[in-house]
Amino acid sequence: MAQTTPNHTQTVAGWAAHETSGEITPYTFKRRENGDTDVTIEILYCGICHTDLHQAKNDWGITTYPIVPGHEITGIITKVGKKVENFKVGDRAGIGCLAASCLDCEFCKSSQENYCDQLQFTYNGVFWDGSITYGGYSKMIVADYRYVVHVPESLPMDAAAPLLCAGITVFTPLKDHNLIESPRKKIGVVGLGGLGHVAVKFGKAFGHHVTVISTSPSKEKEARERLGADGFIVSSNPKQMEAGKRTLDFILDTVSADHGLGPILELLKVNGTMVIVGAPGKPLELPAFPLIFGKRTIKGGIIGGMKETQEMMDLCGKYNISCDIEVVKPDNINEAFNRLAKNDVKYRFVIDIAGNSSNL
Repeated sequence: MAQTTPNHTQTVAGWAAHETSGEITPYTFKRRENGDTDVTIEILYCGICHTDLHQAKNDWGITTYPIVPGHEITGIITKVGKKVENFKVGDRAGIGCLAASCLDCEFCKSSQENYCDQLQFTYNGVFWDGSITYGGYSKMIVADYRYVVHVPESLPMDAAAPLLCAGITVFTPLKDHNLIESPRKKIGVVGLGGLGHVAVKFGKAFGHHVTVISTSPSKEKEARERLGADGFIVSSNPKQMEAGKRTLDFILDTVSADHGLGPILELLKVNGTMVIVGAPGKPLELPAFPLIFGKRTIKGGIIGGMKETQEMMDLCGKYNISCDIEVVKPDNINEAFNRLAKNDVKYRFVIDIAGNSSNL
């Protein structure tokens, strides 16, 4: 496994972690030349995902240092290869979590590249040429066009960036369960953070009754007044949980902290479904009775394929959906990491990579 290949001739300025402290420092490295199926993108903004923090610190034991994080990337295309389709120089473009897949398996052929067993990620992955992938904490990136999406003109480039991870993570379960164009349903969103706040926006845009389920009573005003939630249940309040039993058709659990599923499952109607998109560090507690006495289903999911990522971006353009963000400069990435570890952000940090607070 090589960090680079002889084709990696472009010198790029970026920001990387070099060891398990996770401290991000300036880093100069090489990217490949723009190939026949590649586009080169000048990066304007890159969101900070909780995954970036875990990977920078090697919390999961899979990090290859140095690591250049970032998989919520927006920017402008500056070069296109001769075999590239549907993109041109000057296009507003986005890159999410995916850098490569086999392109030949049943999942790649059905636009579910995110489940390909040869999937490689935008950073800390291994590209087709054997090189380590480096992410969006950098001034430019070269990507195969099949893993790039258009960013609608109506969306601000900074607030659109987290849609490429947080957005698609919560959009896909809604689409999978026919909640994009279905008649009004009652859906619950567990957790009001980077994922949860986007899920609420989607649910409302698609015409549903949305209830936020949270451990924090202080978030009710924000949920109702800023995001438009119809209901709010404090999960630590037995009376509220009892009153909410069998009221929801669908629940999207976005929480990555350790929590029990039993009481939340009781909020589902008979035949209801819960989809887990958060990733707690410890195994989840799953009692059998709420499942078998309610004929309920629990599923999981990770991001989405490229076709549905573009569909999501287009719908965000249509409904004017973007993320609530706090923009930081590259010099402040470590401070943002520290605050993110304490959940001290509403609701996503985005790095102003270009350094000019672009109005794009």
